[in-house]
Amino acid sequence: MTAAQDTAEMVHEDALPGHERQLEPKPEWQPRYPGSGRLAGKVAIITGGDSGIGRAVAALYAREGADVAIVYLLESDDAEDTVRIIESEGRRGLAIRADVGSRKMCERAVQQTVDAFGRLDVLVNNAGEQHPDEDIRDITEEQLLRTFQTNIFGMFHMVQAALPHLKDGSAIVNCTSVTMYQGAKDLLDYSSTKGAITAFTRSLSENLIGKGIRVNAVAPGPIWTPLNPFGGATPEKLKTFGQNTPMGRPGQPNEVAPAFLFLACQDSSYMSGQVLHPNGGTIVNG
Repeated sequence: MTAAQDTAEMVHEDALPGHERQLEPKPEWQPRYPGSGRLAGKVAIITGGDSGIGRAVAALYAREGADVAIVYLLESDDAEDTVRIIESEGRRGLAIRADVGSRKMCERAVQQTVDAFGRLDVLVNNAGEQHPDEDIRDITEEQLLRTFQTNIFGMFHMVQAALPHLKDGSAIVNCTSVTMYQGAKDLLDYSSTKGAITAFTRSLSENLIGKGIRVNAVAPGPIWTPLNPFGGATPEKLKTFGQNTPMGRPGQPNEVAPAFLFLACQDSSYMSGQVLHPNGGTIVNG
């Protein structure tokens, strides 16, 4: 069975992950400043790297000198666009179609990255999905399992596959969410996985710090990516998306990517087990 067939079998009933090409206005992924070599000679793998925050991180990592492999579920056109973006920065890019909910696929994705680039230095666990439900009784067993498979089980799978290749100085950056701190009444399963991710980040940091591998996380607020339009948000909610933040607007992916860069490079060499909060000014207990 091919990777395409494997992933097609595991797709949720909704329209996720969703095509960035179909969004209007287009999310802003472009790096905002010249590179300074902070990831020169490094190799990174980014799950959910075809669009949204993942694409912005891939573009910024490439600008800072890294070769980048992205893992994506279905949107081959978006993935190809992201690889072109990486290559336009003079770095090598690789798109790998895989479902992070499958341990076998995660192992395959990591091996493909190492085979192509010869090493692995940075793992970004960014892939995620959400399915709004106002009544907890509407969350099916299949949806509950699928959300946890993608959002937290996938992080376990990716770390397990990547760990033999990581070494002293390597970094793992996980994507959690402001919903972990605030709660979200219509995202019960999603916000629960984000709480698990924060606990996973702190615990994994304690587990790996002796090996010189730092583990941190980023907790974005409302960011304009395919996740919400294709994840079940109503047109009414999209009209006011992000307006409840102190800044009164949603964030853009390129406003979040620098947090992922900081945690991946030596600028954050004395940080592990921490969470950064690009969320439009919302105060949370971090």
